[in-house]
Amino acid sequence: MPDQSTIQKAKRDKRAGKSASTQAGEFVHDEIKKIRGGEHGAKNARQAIAIGLSEARRAGVDIPDKRGTSKSRPAKRKTSSTRAKSRSSATRGKSKSTSARATRSASTRAKRSTAKRSTTSRTRSQASLRALKKQPRRAASHLALSRQAHRVARTRTKADRSAAARKAARTRAARASR
Repeated sequence: MPDQSTIQKAKRDKRAGKSASTQAGEFVHDEIKKIRGGEHGAKNARQAIAIGLSEARRAGVDIPDKRGTSKSRPAKRKTSSTRAKSRSSATRGKSKSTSARATRSASTRAKRSTAKRSTTSRTRSQASLRALKKQPRRAASHLALSRQAHRVARTRTKADRSAAARKAARTRAARASR
């Protein structure tokens, strides 16, 4: 559970118009402090960062979840003609009451699935904490975090770096004019 001060720092960042990753950085920083303080450990720097990002998502920071993007196959896109055909055939055979019932059941299903996801059982939570306590503390060391940062930086393309530099220049100019 993140500290109230961390949540308030993230909210302050959001009000200041900073990006979601900057807001999430507060949670990651808090997690690094917990590991260095001996509260628990992590297998490696990547896991330490992932725990912080997970807490940020739970606290409401709008960062995308990148799990499974490389593994799952992209959904096939329907062409506009196929979409129109399937829509017309689906509505042709159904009465209004049936389609309303289907919509209602879909919305209740969605509500149930989000309710299931938001609550974690106490047993599971304690088990994961016990497992983390057995992990080493060196995952949050300066060297481990530096290596992780360099490893990620190597994967970035020239276009990514260029876009980041342009954005930095824009925000720097905006800050200087204040």
